Amino acid sequence: MNKIGVLCSRVRVEEKLILQRLRERGLAFEKIDVRKVIFDLHATDWSQYGAILIRCLSQTNALYAARALDLQGVETVNPSRVIETCGDKILTTLALNEHHIPNPGTFVAFDKEAALAAVSALDYPAVIKPPVGSWGRLMAKVNDREAAEAVIEHKLSMDGETPLYIQAYVDKPGRDIRALVVGDETVYAVYRSAEHWITNTARGGQTTNLPITPEIDRLCRAAAQAVGGGILAVDLMEDADGRLLVNEVNNTPEFHGAMQATDVDIAGKMVDYVVRVSE
Repeated sequence: MNKIGVLCSRVRVEEKLILQRLRERGLAFEKIDVRKVIFDLHATDWSQYGAILIRCLSQTNALYAARALDLQGVETVNPSRVIETCGDKILTTLALNEHHIPNPGTFVAFDKEAALAAVSALDYPAVIKPPVGSWGRLMAKVNDREAAEAVIEHKLSMDGETPLYIQAYVDKPGRDIRALVVGDETVYAVYRSAEHWITNTARGGQTTNLPITPEIDRLCRAAAQAVGGGILAVDLMEDADGRLLVNEVNNTPEFHGAMQATDVDIAGKMVDYVVRVSE
């Protein structure tokens, strides 16, 4: 078997664990620093790699690197089409809707008045998010028209070319659900709980283990397949009626927070999947 590549930038806890599992399994591998490698778009030979796991911190670097590798016939995890879809909340929502996967009501608008009309149609409160971004950054819950006007005006002033992604506020019970899908398996699920309405672990959310129910498994695997499959984190929310909605799908999942709540060998599961892809 050709060696495994791990394309990354800053080596976080997750990358250290993945590299450790590769060593423990006695697999030939190479850590590739995306900041130092040069991609010759005409003649690069990557045939020594059976597969390359994309773990770049930058969404943009991950997308372009994966696209270059995909076009040269290298197996990537995840492929560029998956990275592109998951890196854009609009494309993710469209993919979920195409596959009839329940998710919060969402509008996209390109103008202040259209955006205000969209928020009013969803009713207050509503959530305005950047289409591209992670870790719960730059999200705003607007409780009335004055707040919506201020947030929308600020966003359009900063970048008038960026669409406004406007989502119905889900009154979740102080928590959401993060699950990880590797290939066709949901390998863990955890609650992320916080007093704040944003429950991301990057924003202070605390994780506790959650047994994987048939519904969670079905929705997570369906959402992962909707965006193209691979190694994917699926975020779900419970609405006021207890119905599960898929909120986002993430293509380069961090899992250090989940490690405190589950005994699943997450890094090992990822390595096993990359090996299967490379064979």
